[in-house]
Amino acid sequence: MRLEYKYIVALVSVFGLFMNLIDLTIVNVAIPVLSTELHASPSQVQWVLTGYLVALAVCIPISGWAGDKFGMKRLFIISLVLFTLGSALCAFAWNVESLIFFRLVQGAAGGLLTPVGTALVFRAFPPNERSKASALIVIPTTIAPASGPLLGGIILNHLSWEWIFLVNIPMGIAGIFAATLLLHEWKDDNPGKLDFPGFVLAASGLGTLLYGVSRIGGVGLSDTQGWAFGIIGLLILGIFIWFELRTKDPLIDVKLFQDRMFARANAAQFAGFLGFSGGLFLLPFFLQSVRGMTPLEAGFMTFPQAIGVATMAPVIARIYPRIGPRRLIMAGLTIASVTTLPFVFMDTDTNLWFLRGMMYIRGMGFGLLLVPVQAAVFATISISATGRASAVFNTTRQIAMSFGMAIAAAVLVSRLNTYNIEQVTPVHAIAATNSFNDAFLASFILIAFGILVASFIKDKDAAPTMEKT
Repeated sequence: MRLEYKYIVALVSVFGLFMNLIDLTIVNVAIPVLSTELHASPSQVQWVLTGYLVALAVCIPISGWAGDKFGMKRLFIISLVLFTLGSALCAFAWNVESLIFFRLVQGAAGGLLTPVGTALVFRAFPPNERSKASALIVIPTTIAPASGPLLGGIILNHLSWEWIFLVNIPMGIAGIFAATLLLHEWKDDNPGKLDFPGFVLAASGLGTLLYGVSRIGGVGLSDTQGWAFGIIGLLILGIFIWFELRTKDPLIDVKLFQDRMFARANAAQFAGFLGFSGGLFLLPFFLQSVRGMTPLEAGFMTFPQAIGVATMAPVIARIYPRIGPRRLIMAGLTIASVTTLPFVFMDTDTNLWFLRGMMYIRGMGFGLLLVPVQAAVFATISISATGRASAVFNTTRQIAMSFGMAIAAAVLVSRLNTYNIEQVTPVHAIAATNSFNDAFLASFILIAFGILVASFIKDKDAAPTMEKT
């Protein structure tokens, strides 16, 4: 039996998305190793992460226009080529400065890859099958970041740090060949002109904002320079929105947020990913620094969350047309928030199997959230606007993940400073655990706030995605 084209598109796109998104977290566990091997300070090595996130955020906004202009298939392949090349260059970096530069190349390619891959999938599936498409996209969206610490731990346990980047090369080459041979081209006959002023404003605003947020995450809530960059970034983004509302061919169609379903689903996603990413950052750090686990052991602790998402996603895809997005999203955020609470009260003696169980159920909660969000957010978006809508949707997610990790890190660092702890080790177990508890509390509050946001979603707005096939 021949596989339908829409599923071919989904498989090829998911392959590319997985490779990109796993790089968001796989490097996290290698930071201490990179610091030692490259003779770099912690603040320098932090830019290996921050540079990737900033480049990713800067390039996402242009992806919608570029896909419409040059063709979705062509841009997807170019992005895969650049990402694979960037990965190879990272593996051969000779110092921390060269590694940071090559990570910028990786991040820029990833900023194009993720929204274009998402748009390809949602163009291939009709509106009434968007829940099926969402279930497929959820796989890389959540399993990749959750698998990063595990895969990174396995690599560092048996190989050198270079292999964290080298593993992308065979996957990238396979993705390039698959996309070239199997995908059909799609582009807009009237994409409009590139909104260059809008691109400059979006790039500088997002880059400045994320740099400020990353500084606060590394230094703590008292970092005035970080707050200054963050406020400047927000002001630039405010000017960007004002400009986009008045230009003929906007880089990002801000008017998309006039669509009630699009705006509210994005808001629910934002709240969910704030807490999701915060937890993924905090747990491996706690287990390695306080409980003395290896990177591999810590990775196995986060992986049950990915299994929980994979378990729930196909189930939600089937029941979504009957239930609708509102109750599913609220239920998912409720489960995710309730299962975050045990981490607020954990100590150095908390049973590890209990924590694994909470991570699994937490993953099921995120599966309940993400499938309906991704199905409903494009419910009333036209086919021609899907590329730019995907750019907005992925920008929202990227900013949420960056904010979530930075907020969790900022609370943690500030609490550690209160206890005068400069470096977290098992020697400071009690005070460090209290600091991690408070950081998890911040993540819990952010997820719980999402329940309120989701309560404003109206199922009737998502009606096109709820028609039975």
